[in-house]
Amino acid sequence: MRRNFPPRGIQRTVSHLRAGEAPPSQVSLKTLFTVIGAVIGAWALVAFVERTMVALTLTVSALMIAVALNHGVVFLVARARVPRPWAVAAVVLGALALIVGVGFTVIPPAVGQGKSLVVRLPEILGAARATRAFHFLDDRVHIAQRLLTFEQQLPRMLEETAAPILSVLGGVLSGVVAVVTVAVLAVFMLIFGGNVVNALVRETLPERRSRYRTVIDKTYASIGGYLLGLGLICFTNATLTTIFLAIVGVPFFLPLGIVSGLSSLVPYAGPAVVGTSVTIIAMATGGVGTGIACLIYFVAYGQLEGQVLAPLVFRRTVHVNPLIVVLSVVFFGELAGIIGAVMAVPAAAALQILLREVLRERRERLHLPATPLNSPDQTGTFQKPES
Repeated sequence: MRRNFPPRGIQRTVSHLRAGEAPPSQVSLKTLFTVIGAVIGAWALVAFVERTMVALTLTVSALMIAVALNHGVVFLVARARVPRPWAVAAVVLGALALIVGVGFTVIPPAVGQGKSLVVRLPEILGAARATRAFHFLDDRVHIAQRLLTFEQQLPRMLEETAAPILSVLGGVLSGVVAVVTVAVLAVFMLIFGGNVVNALVRETLPERRSRYRTVIDKTYASIGGYLLGLGLICFTNATLTTIFLAIVGVPFFLPLGIVSGLSSLVPYAGPAVVGTSVTIIAMATGGVGTGIACLIYFVAYGQLEGQVLAPLVFRRTVHVNPLIVVLSVVFFGELAGIIGAVMAVPAAAALQILLREVLRERRERLHLPATPLNSPDQTGTFQKPES
């Protein structure tokens, strides 16, 4: 009969302990160099991200736009039998025409009302300071001194911003260059991105290609659906808010409505902050009645977006739990500011898809059963077992 002996390493350790000697170290030079290499690699990655934050922001923005536009390209190719180069050209020209049309229609009056808002801002702040709501908040969070400091610094800030013409032109030029860069990158991704992805997948091991292709397809569908749904939410928010503010007589309804629509780019937190600010401005310019009407509207719209629109987008496209959405917005916002907060949900969805596939592969390797039929998924709903 064959006897099972412990490994040689354990035998040596036991012999050293019996002899009263310290056991030899189990850490090899290979392990030591591996740990050092991992630390250096992590440091290099952090330094690379810090030094290329602008380039990464432009690239990720272009990627999001390309993913959203590619759904239209795929639709034209599959349904209308249009060749892909012509489909790309049609989608890009259509998006450009839409942006130019909206820009010439909305931007000039929005800029005019925005200038009026900036000019009347000290008056609005003074009127807000006389309201009961302001006194209520001042008694608890002491905002009077901060507001006074901001009001005193506002003329100097405006003067410093408007005086140097070269600085203003440089800022406009930088913005134009950034927009052009993102547009060119998005077009190149639409034309050549699929070939790059296919080439990378072909370089992987044959037995893993289907797994990688599944992860890529799921991430593409999830992010594309999220971006299209988010665009619908922003458009709905901006349209409804602008119409409501115009009806109740708020003088700066157009820029405030646009800002309210853009606030939906940051889920949950953005509409709450902008809704509070717009309500205060409405109360200061139109009186308590207008402020109360705005408060009721933003509460009602918050329910519409939170209970109808957001679940339609988050649960049916990215399948991300609202708690994960809020946490991702907080952490990615701290990491990369507004851009990080906007990209938080797609990033969380991609990480979630990757984690699912890793855990699924582990279950298959260990011959564990798939997810039970009656187990709730991350959205709190019940789903079918994995095939």
